[in-house]
Amino acid sequence: MKYILGRIINIYKLFQLSHEINEKVCITMWCEPFSFKTIVILIFNLKFLSHLLYKFIVEREDIYMIKKKMHFFCHQKRKNRNKGKIRRLGILAAVLLAAGMTGCASEDKANEVSIGYFNNVTHPQALYMKAQKTLEKSLGADKEVSWTAFNAGPAEVEALFSGDIDIGYIGPVPAVSANVKSGGDVVILSGSSTGGAILVKRPDAEIESVDDLDGKTVAIPQIGNTQHLSLLKLLEENGLQPVTEGGTVTVSAVANADVANMMERGDIDAALVPEPWGATLLQNGAELLLDYDEFYMEGKYNVAVVVVRTEFMEENPQVVEKFLAEHEAATKAINDDKENALTIINEELKSATGKALGEDIISESFGRIGVSAELNQESVLDFAQISKGQDFIDELPDEASLFVD
Repeated sequence: MKYILGRIINIYKLFQLSHEINEKVCITMWCEPFSFKTIVILIFNLKFLSHLLYKFIVEREDIYMIKKKMHFFCHQKRKNRNKGKIRRLGILAAVLLAAGMTGCASEDKANEVSIGYFNNVTHPQALYMKAQKTLEKSLGADKEVSWTAFNAGPAEVEALFSGDIDIGYIGPVPAVSANVKSGGDVVILSGSSTGGAILVKRPDAEIESVDDLDGKTVAIPQIGNTQHLSLLKLLEENGLQPVTEGGTVTVSAVANADVANMMERGDIDAALVPEPWGATLLQNGAELLLDYDEFYMEGKYNVAVVVVRTEFMEENPQVVEKFLAEHEAATKAINDDKENALTIINEELKSATGKALGEDIISESFGRIGVSAELNQESVLDFAQISKGQDFIDELPDEASLFVD
């Protein structure tokens, strides 16, 4: 009788605990209707759920990370399985914990995690983590970590589709495209960086404002990428249109490395480019027309995000949790000691490409790049709308199956 009474008291305390988490910090856990499979998954992960509750209540861990971690046990299904009721995880977890079902945490299936990224300052956490081997240390010797560098979003998307990489740092536009084309098999896990692009002009181009782009040629790195869509948005807001839509502005895809030469020859009048190319062009004589915070959401849009294959996340929640923890830690390290972080990042760039950036270039670049794991969903969805309008994607993504959070 005493044993049963103790159990009842424990259940009551755990219900209070769940209520405190749900009401005071407003954690709403979205998940599929509780099928037998879902309940089995929860039962075999009770040790992990208990760990999260302890982290939040006792150690006061940041709620952003708690939300990210808890989501892996109740994240939405892929797009074609995503329609259903919504439930809260807190109460069920409390009841199961109180019932004493203390099964061991399930084992992740993969022995290796492969991460895609660009050797570019807009992917700072990837460069920092790779250089410091923080993820390798976190996962331990039994998990192999491989890093694959890409030069363009479409190639990285193909690697996600083929399973060659599991997690990727990538622009929001190819991230949306990957989600739509895969039917939700690739989802956005976190933010990485914001802003980091500027609009520059040729000194003799007679351009003093956006209105003066009328009849001019503007370069962007790639058709359909983040800078291209940002330019289209800027033109629309100023009553201009590209030539391809019956307007007067010629939009030309030019490799970042070739912009300076084409501008010098007079082949292009302006360019919307990401860092460090913006700082480099300014150093080489180009003039600033709009800084990173003078167009599109005042520079608070995501220029890089983190995506993950849904299948990998489902089968390896603890690996993804540890990745997120290291991604957050790298974000904090970069913001807390930027000078040291930039040295580490620049050395990694030199190791990977054979050439480091000038200290003035990398410093100026990071003055325009926001390093943050926060995700600006509004900007991502806006990019999706523009992509649909330009026929880069056939349909808009289902918001519920686009974001992990």
